Amino acid sequence: MLGSTHGTLTTDFRARVEACGETPRTAVHSSAAPSADDAIPVDVSGRPLHADVPDLDRFFRPESVAVIGASDAEGRPNTGITRQLIAWADRVGARIHPVHPTRPTVFGLACHASVADLPEQVDLAVLLVSDPLPVIEELADTKVKFAVAFASGFAETGGAGAAAQERLAAAVRRSGLRLLGPNTNLNAFEAFRDDLDGPAIALITQSGHQGRPVYTLQELGIRLSHWAPTGNEADLETSDFISYFAEQPEVGAIACYVEGLKDGRSFLLAADRAARNGVPVVAVKVGRTEAGARMAASHTGKLTGADTVVDAAMRQFGVIRVDGLDELQDTAALLARARRPEADGVVVYSISGGTGAHFSDLATEAGLTLPTLSQAKQDELHQWIPPYLNVANPVDNGGHPVGDWRGRKIIDAILADPSVGVLICPITGPFPPMSDKLAQDLVDAAEQSDKLICVIWGSPVGTEDAYRTTLLGSSRVATFRTFGNCITAVRAYLGHHRFTDRYRSPFEDAPRTPSPSYRKAQALMRPGQQLSEHAAKQLLRAYGIRVPREQLVTSAAAAVRAAGLVGYPVVMKASGPQLGHKTELGLVKIGLTSASQIRDAYRELTDIARYENVPLDGILVCQMVERGVEMVVGVTQDDLFGPTVTVGLGGVLVEVLHDAAVRVPPFGEDQARAMLTELRGHALLEGVRGAPPADVDALVEVVLRIQRMALELGDELSELDINPLMVLPRGQGAVALDALAICR
Repeated sequence: MLGSTHGTLTTDFRARVEACGETPRTAVHSSAAPSADDAIPVDVSGRPLHADVPDLDRFFRPESVAVIGASDAEGRPNTGITRQLIAWADRVGARIHPVHPTRPTVFGLACHASVADLPEQVDLAVLLVSDPLPVIEELADTKVKFAVAFASGFAETGGAGAAAQERLAAAVRRSGLRLLGPNTNLNAFEAFRDDLDGPAIALITQSGHQGRPVYTLQELGIRLSHWAPTGNEADLETSDFISYFAEQPEVGAIACYVEGLKDGRSFLLAADRAARNGVPVVAVKVGRTEAGARMAASHTGKLTGADTVVDAAMRQFGVIRVDGLDELQDTAALLARARRPEADGVVVYSISGGTGAHFSDLATEAGLTLPTLSQAKQDELHQWIPPYLNVANPVDNGGHPVGDWRGRKIIDAILADPSVGVLICPITGPFPPMSDKLAQDLVDAAEQSDKLICVIWGSPVGTEDAYRTTLLGSSRVATFRTFGNCITAVRAYLGHHRFTDRYRSPFEDAPRTPSPSYRKAQALMRPGQQLSEHAAKQLLRAYGIRVPREQLVTSAAAAVRAAGLVGYPVVMKASGPQLGHKTELGLVKIGLTSASQIRDAYRELTDIARYENVPLDGILVCQMVERGVEMVVGVTQDDLFGPTVTVGLGGVLVEVLHDAAVRVPPFGEDQARAMLTELRGHALLEGVRGAPPADVDALVEVVLRIQRMALELGDELSELDINPLMVLPRGQGAVALDALAICR
């Protein structure tokens, strides 16, 4: 016997099982209070700095399993589940203990009336009951490591279900065990083929059916090692499994179907761990559209997050986002199995000039590098290919050389070129015997080369021997059915290795202690208020961000004196805590060059403010800065990730073109510069139509200082908007001409 016997256990358990006909579908809820999370190392804003990796070995390979609500009564839903669990336990070498209050045996195994009657401490408890909460509380005394709850009726159903899920999560925290679910399924207990070699794919899905295409890759010879169906993630979440899988030596790639994230920070820490270990993470993330976000919420009750931020965060930490399940399976399979590329160059090799031209257009448009082969290499290829055919890249062999000894010579010669890292051969349709010979030559060459060979088998039939036996029988050739999937996978493959080769965890350099700037900034914050432009610029000054020479005045005479000190021409602007878009109200005057203009402008600005009933803290008399590129830099709070930093084209262009890039702190200079190259208007910073190049280094420095502000102020700063930030010609810096800040 393990633990103490609870007097109500048997009665309550019988009622729960029999009341729902042994079908764990609708949850019955009770209340529980959450407990405090364990302390872990944090950055200056109090957020964690490393992923807490759960030890899931005993979940996937338990020594003993309790099936609570087990059944062998024909026609009962729990019977099929129990049967599958018994078969799975036999495969992984686990002892299984059925638990049911009224059954002496289940499928010939001794059945225990309650959790307290279990003959040993179990690693995993599978809960086939409608309300897992009381069982979780009972399991606490048994020191069980893991539990799985299939029951639905939680956060996916709305507010009441979300509250019930929080009570369940709180009970799990108190118990010390780790929970998968609720609203999960049996995918973790699938049969995985043990006759396949090589690196494996580990699969994570929030919808079991969406993982089926990846699971069936085993039939094509691709090894799978794990499947984590996370469900509603009351406890264990996608991030936990990414962190765990990234540490497993057999895992070559992690494939994810994600409907929503439980916690953005945890996801980034998990992605960081995978990036540091060089393990690619490929993900389908639902929520690009409002309709997709609504459906995801109704399915797993998860927050899908602002898609632009999610997309940027994934790119920032090397997560490869794809759109379709077919792309997920093909990209994950390639990344799991392909060796590190020796070069980024891609050569397209075909028996048709039309096929080569078509594929090359698509590949180049997607960003792949198709180097022109050297003249010496072209001369070599023309030993076997007629001289009138193009062999510069794409390489067109005309067809006939494929059918004899020349075919293999051509392939070997291409692979020997040091600029070539990938050879792609689109075979648009079967044409025996040439297609059979071409497929075999490609497979044989792949066995003797460290370079990646990809084949697109374009036949819609897919029963041809060259495809089913020759190509799919090779562990070295990556075979695709469509041009698009091949390009997506190869781009991800080359991009992943470029990324990991230069990756340095941004968490290593994240600030742990507040800077002197933070102490200055805190004195300027006004909780729950919007700061005036003058106060917002003081906040920028605290972090070393340059603003124009300016003075805040409260009389026309003071304005004239200030203009003399600032230097003509000047700009005059109303400054007040409730002012946002001053230009629309006529509260900005530019290009003022005399004392009379200053006095008139002061009078007009204060008259408009009184008419509009806008309180002012004064009028700003500012240095006029004219020559430069207008940019916007800002901070917003994302529901999933917390503070985010945005940079884009400034002035009215930010509202018209929506040309902006986003990053989630912490990030380094490389990511700040990458933000700029992502902008469609990036050429403006390089200088166009005779304009000098802008001071990009100064712009990057502003972005990094704003990031520091975002990290240190955390959720104290609800929003910050520098618009425009005038980036001056190279070597002259950048000046924040206007700023808006909202305190939380």
